[in-house]
Amino acid sequence: MEEVCKFLKEAGTYYLATVEGDQPRVRPFGTAHIFDGKLYIQTGKGKKVADQIDTNGKVELCAMNNGDWIRVAGTLVLDERVEAEESMLDDYENLRGMYTTDPDGNTAVYYFKDAVATIYSFTNEPVVIEF
Repeated sequence: MEEVCKFLKEAGTYYLATVEGDQPRVRPFGTAHIFDGKLYIQTGKGKKVADQIDTNGKVELCAMNNGDWIRVAGTLVLDERVEAEESMLDDYENLRGMYTTDPDGNTAVYYFKDAVATIYSFTNEPVVIEF
């Protein structure tokens, strides 16, 4: 899992796919964080992506870095603990201007459950990481 988080941080941007009804939705993300032994991502509570994840937590993301690419498929689970939200924002201080973590805060952090990450390369065999 640490290798997955490192890959995503080094890539800087990854693309998260959700579903809305029968329509796939894809958008850029940039947060990846390990807290309490789990891989987390972050978004805003009021965003459509949060509604989509809350309705159907099955997601997939993809990123490229230095000619390699990663795909992570799994289920996202909302963690409403302030400690999880604060840990994420401590790692991404630039988000503190947009997101808050008090009981009425607007940040949403999700961790991956039953996830499979595959790192691909044109020159090496795929590396599969389950977490």
